Amino acid sequence: MHNPALPSYEQCEQARLARDARFDGLFFTAVRSTGIYCRPVCPAPPPQRRNVSYYPSAAAATAAGYRPCLRCRPELSPDDASLVQDHTLHRALALLNEGILQDQPVDALAQAMELSPRQLQRLFVARLGATPAQLHSTRRLLLAKQLLTETALPVTQVALAAGFNSLRRFNSAFLAGCGMPPSALRKQHGAVPGGEPVLRLAYRPPLDFPLMLAFLRKRSLPGIECIGHDSYQRVIVSNGSASLIRVTADPRRPELRLQLGTTDPRAIPAIVARVRRVFDLDADLGTVHATLAQEPLLARGIARRPGLRIPGGWDGFEVAARAVLGQQVSVAAATTLARRLVDRFGAHLDGMPEGLDRQFPTPEVLLDAPLESIGLPRTRAATLRAIARACAEGHLDFSRAQTLEHFVQQAVALPGIGPWTAHYMALRAMGMPDAFPAGDLILQQVLGEGQRLSERDTERRSQPWRPWRAYAVLHLWHLAAETNKET
Repeated sequence: MHNPALPSYEQCEQARLARDARFDGLFFTAVRSTGIYCRPVCPAPPPQRRNVSYYPSAAAATAAGYRPCLRCRPELSPDDASLVQDHTLHRALALLNEGILQDQPVDALAQAMELSPRQLQRLFVARLGATPAQLHSTRRLLLAKQLLTETALPVTQVALAAGFNSLRRFNSAFLAGCGMPPSALRKQHGAVPGGEPVLRLAYRPPLDFPLMLAFLRKRSLPGIECIGHDSYQRVIVSNGSASLIRVTADPRRPELRLQLGTTDPRAIPAIVARVRRVFDLDADLGTVHATLAQEPLLARGIARRPGLRIPGGWDGFEVAARAVLGQQVSVAAATTLARRLVDRFGAHLDGMPEGLDRQFPTPEVLLDAPLESIGLPRTRAATLRAIARACAEGHLDFSRAQTLEHFVQQAVALPGIGPWTAHYMALRAMGMPDAFPAGDLILQQVLGEGQRLSERDTERRSQPWRPWRAYAVLHLWHLAAETNKET
């Protein structure tokens, strides 16, 4: 019987035979004659139809007794972005990605979701074919498999990165899940060059990487980010230690390359997750475009920029501070204020290269800081201090496990934060795909096609685009910039 969480059986068949990258991560192919499961893009000769079963997740295939393929490497698959349409499941997965099951039982996840453990398990099995614990376990093993294949990290560090504090337990779990011990996998793939680890991050095409870099470069933080025409470089602080990351595009495959500096292995999962969010690598633009293209204006934007995605920010508080600095001023003026903020209140990071040796000030540093000293008006300085206090005291957070409505409600309760700023923060800091700052002047003008729409009419106009309105925002902003150049 076909699982309703999957594309249709014929769609799966066609995508498998065509090795269609647009379906990567949307299903997995299990082959009964070999006992392995693959991505739709697997380069191996396609198995006969009678030997094939389809599963909605790698964890489901693992739970059914299949091992991950060594050729197509299921650990590289992007996540299924359509899960965002199931709000409860999306929030539960966000908590799982944030590591709630690393040190707590499944009951803690159920309690956080205000569900019984049985309800939570039914939800996961119905949509993903696996329980929360199975999903968590499979993801840990697939990360370990990637690190063993692509890096020269010692097995003990790979185990730590995958969340195992015991090497014996890691070896046992890896053998059970992958059909071989970690040392055998590494030996089979041969020696990997030493130096800084470089990881492959796959996505479903298209992705306009230069366009993404251009957006981020215009808003980059001096001293923290260095964004060129073909790379993104940033200094990060993980577990108290500073290091550099660099992201580039693979010219041959739909993948980015993440170069990690000297990093605590336990921080690697969080770093990978943040890079994937900054570049919106789990997006399924086919689904997004199918909804947005019904609007002629957006159809024109999609035709011109088919690889446009949501450009994220590295840190939630950082994005929130930048949003306040940018209120009622140009992007260039906001960048100048951000530079002053970092110079005046940001920490210096020893041992880092010049130009990438600063840390954005933490909420605790800005709680009572004299922000007016950098040229910030008194009201905006008070707003930024209020956000810092709310973040420091836990009243405002940027977890993707919350709903858009909850985040906006919490944000607008702060002085100086209106719906525009709250939605902008949700879009950039959290990658919430339905964020829509209806009070944005540019949106109102471009949708009015010469006449400015009211905020209410702008909001009403956007309803058919849900839950992908954030992508509409990006297309409309670019269309407006295009029009301004022409005039």
